[in-house]
Amino acid sequence: MNFFEIIKPYVEKLNKNEYGLLDYVIKNMTQIQNKSIREVAAACYVSTTTFLRFVRKIGFSGYSEFSTVIKYMVLNSNKAEDQTEPFVEEQSAYRNEYLKNIEETVRVLDERKLLKICQVLDHRPKLYFFAKGFSKYSAEYIEYLYTLNGFIVIFPKNHEQRRLAYRNVQPDDVIFVFDYEGEDDELIQIIQNLQSKRSYAMLVSITGANNNTIQNMSDENLYLFTDELKISGVDMTSHVSLIVIMELLLYQFMEYQKSGKS
Repeated sequence: MNFFEIIKPYVEKLNKNEYGLLDYVIKNMTQIQNKSIREVAAACYVSTTTFLRFVRKIGFSGYSEFSTVIKYMVLNSNKAEDQTEPFVEEQSAYRNEYLKNIEETVRVLDERKLLKICQVLDHRPKLYFFAKGFSKYSAEYIEYLYTLNGFIVIFPKNHEQRRLAYRNVQPDDVIFVFDYEGEDDELIQIIQNLQSKRSYAMLVSITGANNNTIQNMSDENLYLFTDELKISGVDMTSHVSLIVIMELLLYQFMEYQKSGKS
């Protein structure tokens, strides 16, 4: 977990601005080790999207891995420091960041977008959920939640089911696509096929905050914050923020109905 060994193959590919970001990181590891991506990006006077792109360009899968390696470097740079206390601090920092991600996800939710989606949901359309990988397990809970509240939900679980399901989508239906990266080739192809029709269903995507393909293809996009986490190549990224968005949308819909705006 040596920071400099990880970035070595990528340094030559950096542009002038990215060299500046790297210089800041190297000189301020102690200061940034427990900061969120938003705080570090602000200190560098760049957007979170720009900083995340930089992190990936220097060899990390995401900010979570980047932050973990930084902490490891700082902890091992001071040999006289007790080894148990930093572990406690690291876990505490992770919990704080976990909560910050959820808070930020809720804070940036666009009320106008939620209202627009609620207006469409008020007609009780069929809902199609498209998700892959770890997102499917969160989508299963969301499917259960919306079904309990009277919606007809179609949630294809594998490639063959997805290939057949999108062909049955009607113009009055609503499609939800859950993909943090927003760059899944299969999901993008499904969206393209739907949009090639003369009329197609409303498409709502929930992705990360970075500019991505699925976000740009959507009628409405709601974005979430989370730290990417991979352990032994397995994606362990938290999907709590995805669930939070879909729960809040449902609660907003319930309030919408009570208000008599339909």
